Amino acid sequence: MLMALRLARRGIGSVEPNPAVGAVIVKANQIIGSGRHKKFGGPHAEINALEDCKTLGVNPRGAAMYVTLEPCSHEGKTGPCTQAIIKAGLAKVFIAMIDPSEHAGGKGIEQLRNAGIEVQTGICETEARILNAPFIKYAATGRCWVTLKWAQSIDGKVATAEPQPSGRGWISGEQSRKDVHKLRRRAQAILVGINTVIADDPLLTARPSKGKKLTRIVLDNHLKLPLDCNLIKTAKKSPVLIYTREDTIRVNPELAEKITKKGAEVLAYPDMEGRSNLQFLLDELSKRGIGHLLVEGGPRVLTSFLKEQLADEIVVYIAPKILGAQGSVDITGPMAELTQAVGLHYVDIERFGDDVRLTGKALSEISISL
Repeated sequence: MLMALRLARRGIGSVEPNPAVGAVIVKANQIIGSGRHKKFGGPHAEINALEDCKTLGVNPRGAAMYVTLEPCSHEGKTGPCTQAIIKAGLAKVFIAMIDPSEHAGGKGIEQLRNAGIEVQTGICETEARILNAPFIKYAATGRCWVTLKWAQSIDGKVATAEPQPSGRGWISGEQSRKDVHKLRRRAQAILVGINTVIADDPLLTARPSKGKKLTRIVLDNHLKLPLDCNLIKTAKKSPVLIYTREDTIRVNPELAEKITKKGAEVLAYPDMEGRSNLQFLLDELSKRGIGHLLVEGGPRVLTSFLKEQLADEIVVYIAPKILGAQGSVDITGPMAELTQAVGLHYVDIERFGDDVRLTGKALSEISISL
């Protein structure tokens, strides 16, 4: 099962919004086939593992399959995996976790057992849940997973004091920045504040895109968005959502109209009377089928999500640099506004060149039973 999980991880950034799944087939204590879900809309891991058996010239009849998620039993972009498993004559199927989706929820396991196949579940279940946490949360609750991401120096600086020429103001290294694009491909939407747009004029795309079209969201209470920025220029190629206040549109409806004519959407929130406008946004995104939001805003945007306990996951790239007075923003400044420490769980640390990436689950109101 650990091997199947390693295979599944290779699909991260290519299979979303589907889950990353891996499968291994064993017969007479020998691995006779393995496979993973490689890309969205492509064959599932179980099918690829069975095809691998054919490539190796081994009959899988009577074998056991180890798979990281309950095999599907419904007709989607591909045929049901349960029927392929039954047809292949497998004797046992070991499953890491049950798929919480409405169309699954144990139906695949029931089909396999009704066909006389022995099924066991719960093997490496925690690892499987962590692997596909965004998918699981959305499938189980209908609410999107929120990942906060930032890069910082060792002394907590997230930006330089003076604007830098293009390509020279990066705090993190090239390998870290490449990994960020993989993180973007995993999400369905990316969010920043208006100050980031004004300062950096970003595209907020995943490169290479691999066919991914992110919904790009800007928090812009006063509609300061420049009409000649890169987001507006590319709004007809990939969705752009400007999130603002209702009273801003009432005061300046012409500006909102100019933005929409450029191809972007303006979403306004009403007077929340003490309630969170960020929660209003997350509810709206969830209704639109966005299961994973990546927040790449500045310190104040990030802190807003943390203060309201809306973050499910935090990803920090730490570069071996000390900026001192050259750093304009100390991440501990806005974070000091937090009244309660945010603890991380299931922490993972990985090196990217000289940088270190720290990933942890905040577990703020997550209904995935980690």
